[in-house]
Amino acid sequence: MSAAKEFPPEKIRSIAAEVASLLKERKESVCVAETAAGGLISASLLSTPGASGIYKGGLTLYTLESRVAFAGWTQETITAYRGPTTDIVAGLATTVRPKLGATYCVSESGTAGPTGGDTPNRTPGYVALAVATESGTYKKELSTGHGGDREANMIQFAVEGLVLLRDVIKGDAKL
Repeated sequence: MSAAKEFPPEKIRSIAAEVASLLKERKESVCVAETAAGGLISASLLSTPGASGIYKGGLTLYTLESRVAFAGWTQETITAYRGPTTDIVAGLATTVRPKLGATYCVSESGTAGPTGGDTPNRTPGYVALAVATESGTYKKELSTGHGGDREANMIQFAVEGLVLLRDVIKGDAKL
């Protein structure tokens, strides 16, 4: 199998293509502020033909330092941080979207595993998602059910982020 057939991962491929197609049809754009997916959302969107017409840029805000440098976090934000939440990713998405001038900004943060913490949002498989638009920010959280399987969680985090983005683009998501 050629490398091109292996990327993006099969579970991401169709939703990334669907989102790219919708954005092209509508002449809209997207940017990405991802953490635990590690760049998979951006890379998957960029793998679609014509990506330069829809993709405004992306940040992998995996560390607190990167969030201070690029997403407006302060020492107060860091001190109050207790793991990924929908409010955290909504903040990332709403901060990054206007900076990159995109119609939408999709953001995720989760606990990929294999280890985690003792709160629900620090349990491996937990992910918080957000899509920021000019008219509001859509939020969702879920557990993938993949336990401590880091790679499976990362792929599922990207899929779920793209699914939420698709639903927002199509008008199927609720604020």
